[in-house]
Amino acid sequence: MATITSPGIGSGLDVRNLVNSLVASEGRPASNRLDRQETKLQATLSALGSVKSSLSSFQSAMAGLTNLSTFQKRTASSSHTDLFTSSVVGKPVAGRYEVEVKQLATAHKLASEGFEQVNSVIGTGQLTFQFGDPTKPAQTITIDEQNNTLEGIRDAVNAAEIGVRASIVNGDDGYQLVFSATHSGQDNSLRITVADDDGDNTDTNGLSRFAYDPGAGVSNMTETAEAKNAIIMVDGIQVTRATNTITDAIEGVTLNLRKAEEGTKATLTLGLDKSSGAAAIEAFVTAYNAMVSNLNQLTAYDAETRQAGVLTGDATVRGIMSQLRSVLGDSVSGLDGMLRSLADVGITTERDGTLLLNRATLSEAMDKDFDGIGRLFAASGVASHANVNYLGAGKETLAGSYDVNITQLASRGLYQDATSAVSSLVVDGSNNTFRIRVDGVTSGTINLTEKTYASGDELAAELQSRINGDSTLRGAGASVVVSYDSVNNNFIFTSERYGSESSVEITEVAANGADIGLTANGAASVAGVDVEGTIGG
Repeated sequence: MATITSPGIGSGLDVRNLVNSLVASEGRPASNRLDRQETKLQATLSALGSVKSSLSSFQSAMAGLTNLSTFQKRTASSSHTDLFTSSVVGKPVAGRYEVEVKQLATAHKLASEGFEQVNSVIGTGQLTFQFGDPTKPAQTITIDEQNNTLEGIRDAVNAAEIGVRASIVNGDDGYQLVFSATHSGQDNSLRITVADDDGDNTDTNGLSRFAYDPGAGVSNMTETAEAKNAIIMVDGIQVTRATNTITDAIEGVTLNLRKAEEGTKATLTLGLDKSSGAAAIEAFVTAYNAMVSNLNQLTAYDAETRQAGVLTGDATVRGIMSQLRSVLGDSVSGLDGMLRSLADVGITTERDGTLLLNRATLSEAMDKDFDGIGRLFAASGVASHANVNYLGAGKETLAGSYDVNITQLASRGLYQDATSAVSSLVVDGSNNTFRIRVDGVTSGTINLTEKTYASGDELAAELQSRINGDSTLRGAGASVVVSYDSVNNNFIFTSERYGSESSVEITEVAANGADIGLTANGAASVAGVDVEGTIGG
């Protein structure tokens, strides 16, 4: 038989609610204790988040101080911006310079004869562009049945991106093809030689209508703009450059020439830019004080109310403050100058741990040792030998002294045949071709311009231009410097690469190549070597 029971039926008492109340009463102290612990932990967590935020803001303010360039900025201004403007790119010496712009640089331009149509068929062969600077590589464009019109030649030259821009102008004499050097100056003047498939490379038929080599008596194109260098006077000293943007006349200053006006002199004023460094230091002090004020509030104890801050006595916060005070109070080692501590630039510590910046002291320190301000805050280095140059330091770089001992400098591979001498400066069909291997890369067949050269230096320039213009070598990044040794009457071919992979070897020459000093003598090659030594042992 089943039994049904119900507490309180016999007595009339609400036993269920009475039991629930007794249980709740017993658990309330534990619940309250857990609630208080939760509240405290949440407050602690929030306080630690505030500490982290303060440290992050301070770290961001420090970022500007750790960059040495922040404290090395200069200003440059021109009294006559119609003639030139200026900008600072380094650390120029403060002062004033008198500048006169006598001539602007211009780019070379050549125009062809007029043609009836832009699709007029010209001829086939090869156009080779060379420049006023003989060390610039020769650039060869092949013209075939696919691009042998005025438009086709224009597009082929532009697509090659060789330092020459081609355009077509519809003038009174018809459609004219114009070649313009993409860079100004005499070093970028144009010389055009032609290998014309009609067999005549200098006449006014076929592709040779674009030949332009005044030195060889060939001027089938008309010069419409002369290649000129910029000429300026700086404090009475003439400065000639190929471009109107001059970066090396005054160290650390770029001059942008805008107009030539001979006889008019303008003033360039160079000064120290104190504002950048001062702003970074002020931001550092402000961020540090905000952080300290926040940490002081979180760790304070109010004796009157007997209330402690959320992080009072917290070991982590105490450790952070202790380390910061230690760093800020220390002097920077390794600085021989007068600025070695924050106090030297006007930063002192107040009673509450915040920093006070004396701007007058900071300004005075900048006047006395402008670059020294940067060395106080940012990583810097000084080499004891003029042949070693300090460039910069990374985040993991440790302060200290490092002995640098170079036992072997890197060298470049070269080729010079001591057994061969130049007996002729005439280049013709019997000696105008050769092949060369540079840094392990073998060129295609190299063709020299056939003519009588005025000197060994001129022929050396032609050799260098043609070698560096070879598509195989250029594609591999291999190049050479060719010089004429007047004492031994031969040529020196030097790789532009350093190290043990640097080498030069002439592998093939035309039948009479020895006449102009070209030989394939493997024993004449000297390989480059790698740098060797130790740094810090």
